[in-house]
Amino acid sequence: MAGVSPATVSNVLTGRRVRAESAQRVKEAASSLGYAVDRAASQLRSGRARVVAMLVPSLENPFFTSIVAAVERRLRTDDHDLVVASAADDVATEHSRLQALLSWRPAGMIVIPCTDDFAGASLLAAAGTPYVVLDRVGGAHSADTVAVDNVTAGLEAARHLIDLGHRRLLIVASARTLSNIKLRCKGIVEACAAAGLEEPALIEVGFDLESAVDRLQTWLSTHERPSGIIALTNFATLGALASLARFSVSIPGEVSLVGFDDYAWMRAAAPSITAIRQPVEAMAELVWDRLRARIDGDSSPVVQAMLPVSLVIRASTARCQTGDPAAGLPGQGLRRPSRTGGRQREQGTGRGAKA
Repeated sequence: MAGVSPATVSNVLTGRRVRAESAQRVKEAASSLGYAVDRAASQLRSGRARVVAMLVPSLENPFFTSIVAAVERRLRTDDHDLVVASAADDVATEHSRLQALLSWRPAGMIVIPCTDDFAGASLLAAAGTPYVVLDRVGGAHSADTVAVDNVTAGLEAARHLIDLGHRRLLIVASARTLSNIKLRCKGIVEACAAAGLEEPALIEVGFDLESAVDRLQTWLSTHERPSGIIALTNFATLGALASLARFSVSIPGEVSLVGFDDYAWMRAAAPSITAIRQPVEAMAELVWDRLRARIDGDSSPVVQAMLPVSLVIRASTARCQTGDPAAGLPGQGLRRPSRTGGRQREQGTGRGAKA
């Protein structure tokens, strides 16, 4: 049907490079016949798997699912399949999921660990499986790592609010035990120190939305209201939005908010959310480049890659008007509601104003 040799068909279906025109004819013929490659048989013949495994802390976290989707898109272009598992934010589950994934005998593995102390690395080393650690890279890893510049992320978020006249800031973090959170906090503290400000208040709100809302509501009802909030994860951002809404606090009129991880809902929210954007596609590209190199036998020294972030400025941040000594107005606590109740504009880059 395709008008090519059996060898060409085999090369196309096993991911080897052939002329684009021939490859297209083979794929069209295979599709019309309903043919699918038998991955297990192919692996037995070639001795090489075309399956990559990926383990993430949680599939309920939008950041992790966006990374998984980006990695899968990248693997597809190289004719590799992706098998994914979640550790449910639990170290013991992480260990058992790693064992299960290794039973697939993947060509390599991408891991976002639950903690900086990635104990499961010993399983991968014993199996001889190449792997790359992504995002949470605080431990001493013997494998390649890919992360973002978390210190600069914190610096940019804090400088933006400070430039707008905010002096009373609140950091909303998941857990300071994670290195990426600690580094974001470090950047914020450095920006405040450079501006002659005290270290900002900080609250840890956990890894799910319900915990974030409950803990932040309690904090806001017992402390002086900040004029600016920096949320260091997507759940922290949602928790801040929900908590401020329950107190009927206007954004950015009374409190400015900088979120983390830039999603479509942040553009659609009212007001749209100023946020630190992580380069998800670039992270997926780089983590696969490093893993593919290791799968192909690259034995060069471990690479610790760091990618830049950007600050996308939208409508949730504005010049300080209330609740801050710098604005000449007193701060105020919030009454707990009853149970029934790099910077860039959206259009481009640069240290801009709201989109």
